[in-house]
Amino acid sequence: MNVQPNSIQKLSHRFLMLKPISALLAKILYRADNFLLWATRGKLTVTRIVGLQVIQLTTRGAKTGKLRVMPLIGFPDGEKIALIASYFGGEHNPGWYYNLKANPECEVQINGKTRTYIAREVFDEEREKYFQMANSLYAGYGKYRERAAHRHIPVMVLESKK
Repeated sequence: MNVQPNSIQKLSHRFLMLKPISALLAKILYRADNFLLWATRGKLTVTRIVGLQVIQLTTRGAKTGKLRVMPLIGFPDGEKIALIASYFGGEHNPGWYYNLKANPECEVQINGKTRTYIAREVFDEEREKYFQMANSLYAGYGKYRERAAHRHIPVMVLESKK
């Protein structure tokens, strides 16, 4: 279940969605989150401090076949988890998107539990539903959509492997 950010977290979101800050975050946030996840044994990340749910996504590299672990903002929807491939409104889609397209089976660690999922890209109404869900929790997604108007921002949904 998604929890709405409090007023202090929403204020921090306004700062984080500024273009120069987003550009910096695209380069360093995953490293900071990975370090804090390691240092706190999965209890804390920078992203979690600002009120957003962090998952650790393990994918198989599209080109290399190597396992890749990336902390991402996940938007739980019942048993599903939605991922927005905004890359902070950057020029290109993030690498994890291409990894999931090539190898849809992945693992997600969330709240100390690991499960296997199958990823699929969603379109049309389903894509918009998840994009709006994400934007309601972090208004930066609207800004990222504006900045990335030259490309389609993919939305991936992870469903538990049966």
